Amino acid sequence: MSVQSPPLEGLAAIVTGAGRGLGRAEALELARLGASVVVNDFGQPGRDGSGEASRRPPRRSPPRSGPGAGGPWPTPATSWTTSRPAACVQLAIDTYGKLDILVNNAGILRDRMIFSMSEEEWDSVIRVHLKGHFNTTHFASVHWRARSKAAGGPVYGRIVNTSSEAFLAGSAGQPNYAAAKGGIVGLTTSTALALRNTA
Repeated sequence: MSVQSPPLEGLAAIVTGAGRGLGRAEALELARLGASVVVNDFGQPGRDGSGEASRRPPRRSPPRSGPGAGGPWPTPATSWTTSRPAACVQLAIDTYGKLDILVNNAGILRDRMIFSMSEEEWDSVIRVHLKGHFNTTHFASVHWRARSKAAGGPVYGRIVNTSSEAFLAGSAGQPNYAAAKGGIVGLTTSTALALRNTA
């Protein structure tokens, strides 16, 4: 009786916001399916991104099981100017030889009614959700485009972006979150069209 290899064996993935919740579940499932995983998280306890940042991963980090669970923990990828998203992608390449799957899940909440919301509460949610998704997607697409050119044809590449029905139904106390999630849908569609012959 032959033993089948895990379906994602040999593939390398990045999951942002992987310290807890949905991101953690995604990282664990990718590892269970055989992928090697780079996990990326702020390491801050609050859902709003508050609290003292830790240099170590959150306590409920992916367990040391599966080919890649519990992999490297790069710094958050919300600022392009500090090259963190580029470093996150490069870490996957340096550690596993390539990047095949990018899961953008990182996010925070700063809930407030539109008439009470501060500029910082707006900007921080847009920055972490929408710009954070763009940043890692940009550098992953650069990697796949270079690989595609070297291979002379399409290469395997997948992006999973986390959105929410909040951008459709709205939420009275989440104008920043709803706007960010709507932007992520547009980013996803545009990226799919741009990369369909590459990855």
